[in-house]
Amino acid sequence: MKLYSYFRSSAAYRLRIALNLKCIDYEQVPVSLLKGDQLTDQYRDLNPQGLVPLLRDGPLLLTQSLAICEYLDETHPAPAFLPVSAVERARVRAIALAIACEIHPLNNLRVLKYLKKSLGHNDDEVNKWYRHWIGIGLPAVESMLAGSPMTGRYCHRDAPSLADIFLVPQVANAVRYECPLEAYPTIRRINDECLKLDAFARAQPHLQPDAV
Repeated sequence: MKLYSYFRSSAAYRLRIALNLKCIDYEQVPVSLLKGDQLTDQYRDLNPQGLVPLLRDGPLLLTQSLAICEYLDETHPAPAFLPVSAVERARVRAIALAIACEIHPLNNLRVLKYLKKSLGHNDDEVNKWYRHWIGIGLPAVESMLAGSPMTGRYCHRDAPSLADIFLVPQVANAVRYECPLEAYPTIRRINDECLKLDAFARAQPHLQPDAV
């Protein structure tokens, strides 16, 4: 497998964690979002959206981190990213989607670039935008986790799930933008537990071959 990735992309970070958890060997192909590699004709031939990650599995080209995670879960069943029961699967997906759909899109790099380059906002204003949406999104995730008896060592009971795969990169982004995390003790505890696992620790941005 080949993972087209950018070290700071939280969506690519999710895929690195997922591949590591499944113990799947893969080659990383760096795609610099800052240099615009994702906008070249060569890359758009692979992914018309011009986004990372992109996973090549033989002749298959797979896009969108959530879809790829579920593909990996279906083609490599152990360890499972989703619980058995429909109710519990819905809960895990809801936590992951609260991050993937409600927080991440508003703070995506191309949104931040548009705020700065097209709308003329300065760095302080862009950072304020970023922290604003973190400050709305993470309290909801904290409540989903702290208020549920199904929360265990990890987001869902005592094994890493799809929810943890999405949570850890979002926490890393919050730390990078100096968002205060004191109000989220459950999130911080789970994040710390995840990073004790090699699959999560090896996926961290600063350890990637294209890290600068």
